[in-house]
Amino acid sequence: MSQVSGSGADLITSRRNPLVRRLRSLSTSSGRLQDGHILLEGTHQLQELLSLPKRFAEPVKVIATPGWLNANLDLIDRIDGVIDLQLMGDEALRAALSTVNPCGVACLWPINALPNSAKTPTFVLALDRVQDPGNVGTLLRTALAADVDEVWLAAGADPLAPKVVRSAAGALLRLPLQRFGPTDDVGIEQLAEKLHLARAQGLQVVATLVPDSAAGMAVIPYWELDWCLPTVLLLGNEASGLHPSLQACCSHGVTLPHSALIESLNVASAAVPLLLERRRATMTALMQQPG
Repeated sequence: MSQVSGSGADLITSRRNPLVRRLRSLSTSSGRLQDGHILLEGTHQLQELLSLPKRFAEPVKVIATPGWLNANLDLIDRIDGVIDLQLMGDEALRAALSTVNPCGVACLWPINALPNSAKTPTFVLALDRVQDPGNVGTLLRTALAADVDEVWLAAGADPLAPKVVRSAAGALLRLPLQRFGPTDDVGIEQLAEKLHLARAQGLQVVATLVPDSAAGMAVIPYWELDWCLPTVLLLGNEASGLHPSLQACCSHGVTLPHSALIESLNVASAAVPLLLERRRATMTALMQQPG
């Protein structure tokens, strides 16, 4: 049962209200860093937050229009803890959020409440400068569906940006992330160090490649790889592919055969069969164990 606190009875209608400016600032990385929160926009994001298997340690800041609140009192009542509720008019909320047509609610979530890195991950998705926020969000969602333990990002799109958060559809709340950077050069260097450490700890580092792009490395169809081994799957930038220094960190190369009518697949599309093949292989191995 929730407990509602705050100034919810004072309806904010002005686009110049400090809270409107605060919410708008969370669309930038500097604003998020200074504020210490990310913005969860829409009913679905709040539902994902409520599905987390833990009680909230601090009040949940919810900003909602009166119309949304009246239609969703049951959802508010499900929050296990204290709600800091603020009512805001439709026009003011539209000015505060990055969503073109917000559905009437947003929530502030502390960055320090996001999942911590896994101590001994056995399945990692690593991304080399993936730039498109929609691609990053979709990759995070697919990684969660495939039981990935952690995601490493060399620069690229900020995973805490509103468009990534929306595309990830709640995955950000459950999936540990490490982002290296802030520049491409630093991000590549730091991810390379992480990949070398992973190999030293016994993980295979697998790159998706075309057969003639991997000097000195055999490239096999992805279904021939032993996915049951501890694995880092490394995916490259949308335009330039894998940086050579990251490719040099890899122990294995796999290819995703497709029609010659298409030059290449979108990175988020290519990730789906690769990530889910790992899940299929491990589930099959478990089912085949005696007893």
